[in-house]
Amino acid sequence: MSITVFIADDQAMVRQGFGALLGAQPDISVIGDAPDGKAAVAEVARLRPDVVLMDVRMPEMNGLEAAAEILRRHDGVRVLMLTTFDIDDYVYEALRVGASGFMLKDAPAEELVRAVRVVHEGQSLLAPSVTRRMIAEVTAARAHRRTAPPELKTLTPREREVLEAIAAGRSNAEIAEALFVSDQTVKTHVSKVLQKLGLRDRAQAVVYAYETGVVTPG
Repeated sequence: MSITVFIADDQAMVRQGFGALLGAQPDISVIGDAPDGKAAVAEVARLRPDVVLMDVRMPEMNGLEAAAEILRRHDGVRVLMLTTFDIDDYVYEALRVGASGFMLKDAPAEELVRAVRVVHEGQSLLAPSVTRRMIAEVTAARAHRRTAPPELKTLTPREREVLEAIAAGRSNAEIAEALFVSDQTVKTHVSKVLQKLGLRDRAQAVVYAYETGVVTPG
């Protein structure tokens, strides 16, 4: 089955270019697009795509507001934020509300295609160093707001290790190698961490880890 994709961007050339690139892939189908956040929310509700590529800065309703509304309404939809800037507070906020990651608009074509597939699989696009740097810089500026919520105490020592590794941007395979366990064991730990902390995915886990002081910038 094809991965269905919706593109929200106020630039027609971006919508058309990304649409042509993704539509040429044998496993991806672009089923719609919108020039602003408000239209995106309405169309996503109608079309129910698997993945939404969401520009950060748009008229009517910005990407953050649109992403929050879409994720609140539709559990099965994944949102991947698009930005022109490598550090953007809007993107950080989008990760907090449940977006699965973000990437720069000028990234190579193969990275966009890979990002759509990764997000569709239920993973988060956290590998690029720009993501970790953005989170680190924003959370450093908000250090005074860090708290240690009680649910952190429900994690076992191993689960806390896994949370720290997720925050460091490590993949399941890398975590498994570091902890001398199987990939399946890591997947189980990750699932339990997300469940105990009430988080949607790995992207929110990274933000959570920085905000609560589990890991610190630098």
